[in-house]
Amino acid sequence: MKNQGQNNEKVIGKPEIQVQDGRFTPEVMWALGKMGEKAVSPDGKQIAYTVTYYDMEQNKGNAEIYLIPANGGDATQLTTTAASEFNLVWKDNKTLLFCRDNDILSMDVKSQKEKKLGTVESGIEGFKMAPDGKSIVYITTKPVVRPDHLNKLYAGLDKTTGRINEDLMYRHWDCWVDEYPQIFLASFNGKKIDIEHSTAIIDGVFECPMRPWGGVEQYNYSPDSKKIAYTCRKKTGAEYAHSTNSDIFLYDIAKKTTTNISEGIMGYDQNPVFSHDGKMIAWESMERDGYESDKLRLMVMDLATGKRTDMSENFDYNFTGISWTDDDKEILGVVNFGTDQIFACNLATKEFRQISHGYHDVHGFELVNGKLYADQVSMQYPAEIFVYNLTDNKAEGKKISTINDDVLSQVRMGKVEEHWIKTVDGKDMLTWLIYPYNYDSTKVYPALLYCEGGPQSEVGQFWSTRWNFMVMSGGEYFIIAPNRRGTIGFGTEWTEEISGDYGGLCMQDYMTAADYFTDNVKQIDKERLGACGASFGGYSVYWLAGHNYNVPGYKDGRRFKVLLAHNGMFNFDQQYLETEELWFDNWDLGGPYWDWDNPQIKKSYACSPHLYVDKWNTPICVIHSEFDFRIVASQGMAAYNAAKMRGLDARYLYFPDETHWVLKPQNSLLWHRNFLDWFDIYLKK
Repeated sequence: MKNQGQNNEKVIGKPEIQVQDGRFTPEVMWALGKMGEKAVSPDGKQIAYTVTYYDMEQNKGNAEIYLIPANGGDATQLTTTAASEFNLVWKDNKTLLFCRDNDILSMDVKSQKEKKLGTVESGIEGFKMAPDGKSIVYITTKPVVRPDHLNKLYAGLDKTTGRINEDLMYRHWDCWVDEYPQIFLASFNGKKIDIEHSTAIIDGVFECPMRPWGGVEQYNYSPDSKKIAYTCRKKTGAEYAHSTNSDIFLYDIAKKTTTNISEGIMGYDQNPVFSHDGKMIAWESMERDGYESDKLRLMVMDLATGKRTDMSENFDYNFTGISWTDDDKEILGVVNFGTDQIFACNLATKEFRQISHGYHDVHGFELVNGKLYADQVSMQYPAEIFVYNLTDNKAEGKKISTINDDVLSQVRMGKVEEHWIKTVDGKDMLTWLIYPYNYDSTKVYPALLYCEGGPQSEVGQFWSTRWNFMVMSGGEYFIIAPNRRGTIGFGTEWTEEISGDYGGLCMQDYMTAADYFTDNVKQIDKERLGACGASFGGYSVYWLAGHNYNVPGYKDGRRFKVLLAHNGMFNFDQQYLETEELWFDNWDLGGPYWDWDNPQIKKSYACSPHLYVDKWNTPICVIHSEFDFRIVASQGMAAYNAAKMRGLDARYLYFPDETHWVLKPQNSLLWHRNFLDWFDIYLKK
């Protein structure tokens, strides 16, 4: 179709690639299209979705919009631009709304003719249209304004780069807090969005959606278009840095009044969704302040009486991505259950039933006409669209998109096996074993222990360009991936056994998994075992480095022959003072290290890896990034310096322009090439 680009930038299209020997390499991984978001037409007949392709020379990617029939078939590309399209919203069965740069546009999907509806000069992150089609609520950012007593110091200094701060939370995850997101209401007459006369819904300098994860899911219209429910943590500075207490607020458009409907619930409350009859509202709710990984409960409120009901009080798993069935008798969501699956909660009985099943993770779904259109991934394939029926019972789903079939058909993926092994205290632990892509049962291979981050996250059937098990498999490695203590999806008790005990059962779980597979899988060479991980996984590698001596059953007493740690915590004392989200360390470590009268503090900080450097005896590669404000780059530099001072073989990979994650295509390729090279040196001699 016609190139709609507005400048001379090169449009990035789908690359041509031939896979050699069936090996899945980092280069093959980055040649795949990345599905972003999707939207099903109101009549359920069409699905619009975005796919991003990447260009290594340009070191970037851009997303385009595609359209397929809801029952599967050939895809039609609707846009071809050098910019990225995002935030797909159907106005009706023929008209698709979306964003490009700062503009909101509409397209007749049959003629592919575009019209500009409005421009948000301050930038737009997303929008939702009212059910009656007469308004939208969009996300933009507002600048943080310096107080007068500091602003006067900058007089005449337009070239200074200095920052003066007098409060906490001056930086967050990967950026300096120079602006904050808020939602605005603008009228829409079907042809033009009146951005100029839009109304700020929130009174104050508070985030909506919340950084860094929130998007348009954090607010919703009522079915009659008269109210807006939104998520907000109405805190700033030090109070924000110490608290996870967000709330659900109900804004009356006509009266311009706001009511807090989750007051008294002290943890995260987020992502409100109205029932179709407008009588109820559901949201995700955490009970405890300061614990960001508390169980995500399904909370429902009767708007007439104000009564709140915890629908999942007898269900010990997280419930996210809420959606009501058309008759409002069930609430659908995604449950972390070893893998991420679609479940339904019966409103009358509070009983939960499982709809999807299999070796995959469902990231989200949309219900239209009794069909559930899911974004689904596994360790063996990136996101594709699968369809389920609302009446399904543990169904596998039907794949209807074919974004990467042509490339993946050339690849031999490593086999994935589910194993349940016994821990040191007799519990069952789910551990994934991924085989080398060229597995031959008559040969032996090296293996890698994968240490999950979080720490309260799961090793599900994820697909990522950051940690990709098929790239490791393509490097001819077994991968051992345990859901150690602290991971979610196995009940509250399992998750909470890690808090305050970073050096305890969770580390025993890692060592148990490593020993189990090296002892029981004869194709794994026990003397060629490495370990790797990021964030808490990076901490885990540092901790294992200090406890990798006099291990029974290994020739030189070392379980691991080589290590790799990405953006991990090395020195807990320093970490407590460097990180921005203080609630995290307050909960997981117990508080500040100087509170030595507290037994929990003594136990927690005694697990800091820097205290065990005298025991380090293993080659280690350390990776860290400058714009990681969660775990600051000095942690990685200190760990690397310690290794070199100990006389160890060590390598330091530093990214001055990356965050907690390595996202830029060329940086990612360097990361993966370095990963394979480092382990090959020590495990394939």
